Amino acid sequence: MIEDQLEDTVLWQARINGKRHELEIEPAQSLLDLLRDDLRLTGTHMGCMTGHCGACTVMVDGAIVKSCITLAASVSGRKITTVEGLENTDGSLNELQQVFWDEAGLQCHYCAPGMLLAATELLNANASPTDEDIRQAITGNLCRCTGYQSIVRAIQRAAERLRNQRAAGQP
Repeated sequence: MIEDQLEDTVLWQARINGKRHELEIEPAQSLLDLLRDDLRLTGTHMGCMTGHCGACTVMVDGAIVKSCITLAASVSGRKITTVEGLENTDGSLNELQQVFWDEAGLQCHYCAPGMLLAATELLNANASPTDEDIRQAITGNLCRCTGYQSIVRAIQRAAERLRNQRAAGQP
């Protein structure tokens, strides 16, 4: 009987990067597999598959989660943002992404999804983070290339640019 239940599918729906999706999924399917395999949103990277490296980070209702250890069924009906959803509506890089590019915040870019989404969550909550705030916000994301200095610098620079935009009345 348990085996029969595991083979059943469930109706899953969510708004991903502003677009509504609805599919039949297996109850034990990870959010990472759904995003990459079913929806072809491959910007979310597969890393450790244990939730330690942060390469699979996405946002669910504005809070970061590790998609490799999150069951897709558990986030049905929610708003999900992947790294692809950070870009501007015209397809250009958003301010945070642009600063990471300008400041060489990343090298190989494998950790980019996690770093960018963790930074987004931080900057949404704290417009003037300290270096310690930034380091705390990115603790769940491993980077093998940069030593984190350029990442912290990029997030600090992005915070400054966003504050300046708000002060000038820009969205």
